[in-house]
Amino acid sequence: MARPNREDHLAAPCFPVYITSMRKIIHIDMDAFYASVEQRDRPELRGKPVLVGGRPEERGVVAACSYEARVFGIHSAMSSVKALHLCPQAVLLPTRFEVYEGISDQIRGIFRDYSELVEPLSLDEAFIDVTLNKSNLPSATLIAKEIKARIRAETGLTASAGVSFNKFLAKLASDWKKPDGLMVIRPSEAQAFLLSLPIGKFYGVGKVTEKKMISLGIRNGGDLLKKSLGELVDIFGKGGAFYYDLARGRDERPVEVDSPPKSIGRETTFATDIDDLGFIRSTLGELAEDVAASLAEKQLKGRTVTLKVKYFDFSQITRRESFSEALSSAKDISETACAMIPRTEIPAKKIRLIGLSVSNFPDKTIEGGIPVQLEFDFGNWEAVQEE
Repeated sequence: MARPNREDHLAAPCFPVYITSMRKIIHIDMDAFYASVEQRDRPELRGKPVLVGGRPEERGVVAACSYEARVFGIHSAMSSVKALHLCPQAVLLPTRFEVYEGISDQIRGIFRDYSELVEPLSLDEAFIDVTLNKSNLPSATLIAKEIKARIRAETGLTASAGVSFNKFLAKLASDWKKPDGLMVIRPSEAQAFLLSLPIGKFYGVGKVTEKKMISLGIRNGGDLLKKSLGELVDIFGKGGAFYYDLARGRDERPVEVDSPPKSIGRETTFATDIDDLGFIRSTLGELAEDVAASLAEKQLKGRTVTLKVKYFDFSQITRRESFSEALSSAKDISETACAMIPRTEIPAKKIRLIGLSVSNFPDKTIEGGIPVQLEFDFGNWEAVQEE
């Protein structure tokens, strides 16, 4: 039998789009958030390349950059030294997190005018489940347009929005037409969209996994679709089943309100490479104090402490220690981190960055080992169809 051409392949779906319930998910992503705030507050910077981040003499990195700076190849996490080399005329500004956090709270207030099901991913992006919404609008697209218009009117900033029937596709859609974009991926459109999508764009596929997939001939969604469930599980373990579902447009992850953080950590980059053990231990003590304060604020304790070290040559390692009992005090965190130093190359190799974090938080739904029955008010459920 002759193999169908690409047009036939797209016209006759080879897999069903799995939807257990027709959900309506919006993903909102602010456009160059930090840099846009700075341009808003300093009109003379509008239209100019703006960087937000650390100073080059302190070996800082770019936290955000305007779209005018991106045309020079600058991106977040790039060293400020390299960014200014690529664009010497760029304006470098320090971060103002208290300002960004205030605006983020204002924007989340707009989201909650439409739905209580809001899952913030960071200060500048969030998922919103509007399947049942406060405005009683039948169209998620109309809600996304309203949200974008209100963000512009109330903050002077622009946002891009993606609309679809699950989180994976909604986030992909919001990335597609930035800045100030709006894209909808309907169930009937999902297959064609995913077939040509580069594998690195799939949720959960990082640089290492992307490289491995490409080595196996999986370069896009169409290639991933050809792999059986058994093949993917054999290669990627439990993650293989997740990739199998994504290739078929399935993502049943709910929008999680106030989802707990996976970890809480702090790190610092030194102005010069160091190998002073006393200073390093002192620095870890200060970082532990900050982590402990954040844990206390969120009423969390963790069973795992992770030490992160970046050496002078930019190579990086992590060391972990886990316990049966959760901990949260600065003393315990600091002592655990310091005890892991002999498992690194300190002080034989100088370091440029050190950090620590606490993770592996016990399930809060279990008290004293006894499951707690959670109660939900389902209200008046009513089916709403997308227009």
